[in-house]
Amino acid sequence: MEPPIHDYTGIRWQVTISILFSWLCHSVSGQIHYSIVEEMRKDSVIANVADDLGLDIKQLSSRKLRIVSRASEKYFYVKLDNGNLHIKDRIDRETLCGAETTCHLMFDAVVANPLNIFKVTVEIQDINDNSPQFYHNTIALEIVELTSPGARFALQSAEDPDIGSNSVQTYKLSDNQYFTLTENIRTDGSKYPELVLEKPLDREKQDIHRLILTALDGGNPIRSGTTILKIIVIDANDNAPIFSQDMYKVSLKENIPVNSTVIILNATDNDEGINAQITYSFMKTSGNIHHMGKFSINSTTGEVKINENMNFDIAKNYELSVQAKDGGGLVAHCKVLVEVIDVNDNAPEISITSLSSPIPEDSAPGTMIALIEIHDQDSGDNADVDCQIIENVPFNLLSLDNYYKIVLKTAIDREKSLSFNITIIATDRGSPPLSSTRVLTLDILDINDNPPTFAKSTYAAYVPENNLPGASIFSIQASDPDTGDNAKIIYSISNTITESPSTTSYLSINIETGVLYAQRSFDFEQNKEFLIEVTASDNGSPSLSSNVTLFIHIVD
Repeated sequence: MEPPIHDYTGIRWQVTISILFSWLCHSVSGQIHYSIVEEMRKDSVIANVADDLGLDIKQLSSRKLRIVSRASEKYFYVKLDNGNLHIKDRIDRETLCGAETTCHLMFDAVVANPLNIFKVTVEIQDINDNSPQFYHNTIALEIVELTSPGARFALQSAEDPDIGSNSVQTYKLSDNQYFTLTENIRTDGSKYPELVLEKPLDREKQDIHRLILTALDGGNPIRSGTTILKIIVIDANDNAPIFSQDMYKVSLKENIPVNSTVIILNATDNDEGINAQITYSFMKTSGNIHHMGKFSINSTTGEVKINENMNFDIAKNYELSVQAKDGGGLVAHCKVLVEVIDVNDNAPEISITSLSSPIPEDSAPGTMIALIEIHDQDSGDNADVDCQIIENVPFNLLSLDNYYKIVLKTAIDREKSLSFNITIIATDRGSPPLSSTRVLTLDILDINDNPPTFAKSTYAAYVPENNLPGASIFSIQASDPDTGDNAKIIYSISNTITESPSTTSYLSINIETGVLYAQRSFDFEQNKEFLIEVTASDNGSPSLSSNVTLFIHIVD
């Protein structure tokens, strides 16, 4: 087999590929494992899969040995005349698996007559087929000429898609008298180079240094990538800008208009010319990147303004990191702490947590009627809320932190009030105060606490003798202020007071209407009068009743 020829940056060489086989890991589960290196030449033989599967080569055609896999069919094929497994197309481990530690291609080897399915795994091993590469062909670095020896400058890392020892292992710097190179290791294990200044720079002698930074991997053969370090020596700027304070505190009301000035920052620089020209800017940090859009800073004057409306309920504080940079590249930093002051712009909210309606009219004083919650989105005095009932009603409002309970203050009588409207007003202590109202309707449930009553204590009826039997002779009515069954009245003749013939043989009463009827004709010569007691009973539980006396005079 001819080894593949790789061509990189005009240099040509030959690399002998070692094909590694983990040969015939064949178990009763029907699994075979092969190990090959990436970039094998097309039509290269991996192994004789027929032998490894224990198949008769003469029967491969009749048994229709084939590879079944959506992913792997493009990379492998089997020759039925000899059972060899071949490379069908270029396999690039980095395209398949990226930076994964292990990389596999899997397929099913299927034969018929009888049907058998074998699982085949091909491990793709990395070869050093990628060179380290820097993102930029030239890296520019500005260093002030007064920078002391020993100063370190972090440089950009190179990237290599290979893994393990085939990835970037070390860096080197072209020979020079001013700089050396060291390497540091990040927490993830990757290396990055640092430039170390060994002797003072002199811009008047040399204002630009060009060095070659080389990244090397650990492959065999070693591959490398380079970038140009362009080191620009900056004229001495020996005075950095200075803020009068390292931290400024500003308080703003949340209703401050957009485009209002928050603060005007001023940094001073004792240099002259461009080294004293200061540019102001915000620094992006994890703490302020989400709210930097709310503020803007004038790069020349240092004036900080508001871009958006403030809302105390969303954010109470902002921290702005500001940088002042002079023309020579020296910087100073300060922080601006913006405190948002709450404005009373939210009225209290009244929520009904529970309400017992209707309530029996015989409920005892102190019975809880409702529980309400009071919430105000403001803060401080603006969120302190006083709550009261407006109407003169037999209820009290008792405070429980942010809750209030409405309790019965005195006894109630449904016959006097069928229901109550309880208007609750919640007022905060802001200036000016804001308030909200809520009306609760409470219905009163009837209790049978009133017996039927007659308009008079006694009644008299005059009936001529020889009346027709069955005729109506009198109507008696009682009233009951209760409702429902408690007000439904039943009438009855409960007692005969006079010593006369049985009243029931002469009189009857309609139990619903209270109308009295004569059962027989009266005879003045036999009975001149009747004295009876009529009872009116309601249908409550327990039932209540009243009695009235009725004189019936027979007229001659």
